[in-house]
Amino acid sequence: MLILKNVKVITGQIKVKTGLHIGGDSRTMEIGGMDNPIIRNPVNGEPYIPGSSIKGKLRSLYELSSGKYDKNGSCCNCGEKGCPSCTVFGSAINKNNDKGAGGSGPTRLIVRDAFLCEEDRQRFADGEQLIEEKNENSIDRITAKANPRPIERVLPGVTFDFEFIYRIYDDSDEEKLDGVVIKAMKMLEKDYLGGGGSRGNGKIEFINVKIDGEQCNDFVSDKH
Repeated sequence: MLILKNVKVITGQIKVKTGLHIGGDSRTMEIGGMDNPIIRNPVNGEPYIPGSSIKGKLRSLYELSSGKYDKNGSCCNCGEKGCPSCTVFGSAINKNNDKGAGGSGPTRLIVRDAFLCEEDRQRFADGEQLIEEKNENSIDRITAKANPRPIERVLPGVTFDFEFIYRIYDDSDEEKLDGVVIKAMKMLEKDYLGGGGSRGNGKIEFINVKIDGEQCNDFVSDKH
């Protein structure tokens, strides 16, 4: 029987270091409009980072680092008891018996959508530029012709507030907080979030990270 023993709250900010592009819906594009827009809050037009984008990237990096990828790019032990990835990030199905998450139990990590910090939200409301249109070129390998492709990006320096909820059922979950979640967060700082990472987009940094209000020393540096 699983008993929920504790719930830890991980908070802080995601600081954009190079332009961030997480694609939005271009189906309503007007003539002359942007065909590679970023995702925005439909209520106020503010950029935000979906929790699914953050969680998916964290899971992907952890699985790549721990040999959990199979030929289809998914966790080799999906849903099985003892799989750290499925325990922390969740599993929709047990490949052995098709009866849901099976031995991995309920998802430990909940990732909220990350919205603009209060200062940047005010800047956006005041009309300050937080988003750029970056022009990129793809090159036809045969004709060497350049094909422009403008994309929207959140500007470097913009900061989003994030919140992760981590549920603890047993002692091994305590170990996975550091061994899986914090490890994946540190790997993400060295990788990228969103699209176009190999072209310079998506470098981010976790700052002011706290666990239940206590400073997380894994993300303390002299840069802040």
